[in-house]
Amino acid sequence: MNTVLSQECEKFNNLISVMTLDMDNFVAAIRGQILMNDEMEKMELKIQQNLIPHKWTEEHGIGYLSLKPLSFWLSDLGKRVLFFKKWELNGIPSCLWLSGFFFPQAFLTGLKQN
Repeated sequence: MNTVLSQECEKFNNLISVMTLDMDNFVAAIRGQILMNDEMEKMELKIQQNLIPHKWTEEHGIGYLSLKPLSFWLSDLGKRVLFFKKWELNGIPSCLWLSGFFFPQAFLTGLKQN
């Protein structure tokens, strides 16, 4: 179970790192500190439309599968991170949020092996 937890946390940390870097660069571009490129313009358009920027999606290999608009997706991401943080601090929870995993199959395989 520790392997599954560490793999899930690694995926979420990677997603959050990419999101942070993208938003920092976007803010710098708006301030005129760096040049805004085509990728940033596409990201801005997606955010204005309440859509998940392509780079943050599962199609790009960083995010998780979701059909939610950006505002609900961000709320969901916070809940997922909190779920795994509680798992880390308190041990395996008695009730699991299976759809909250990046790869539920890995968790089920680990559970079966245990």
